[in-house]
Amino acid sequence: MRKTHNFRELIAWQKSRDIVKSIYELTKLYPKEELFSLTSQMRRAAISIPSNIAEGCGRGTNPQLVQFLTVALGSSFELETQLILSADLNYINQVDIQEPVNKLHEIQNLIYSLKVKFDETM
Repeated sequence: MRKTHNFRELIAWQKSRDIVKSIYELTKLYPKEELFSLTSQMRRAAISIPSNIAEGCGRGTNPQLVQFLTVALGSSFELETQLILSADLNYINQVDIQEPVNKLHEIQNLIYSLKVKFDETM
């Protein structure tokens, strides 16, 4: 029998929802010419994190859950890179990226812990 996991109970999912809100607020400050490039890419990467956690939880098998957690983890690293690039491009300063990067590190650790917990091959 297939078993799903309640994604709403996962701290990684809860915290990744918060990062989505943070990224939307932060990218409102970006130049308008970035609306369809870096801003859009960052928002999609942020949304991908909780979305993939939720989708994996609904798949019903641990290997599928681990696969979607891997995608969520990849999106978190993509978003971290985009934050660093935003500072490199002077869209935001180093101080402004510190809080979201720290939140991302926490989310990355939580997702990795979930992967270890549900990966039957480890």
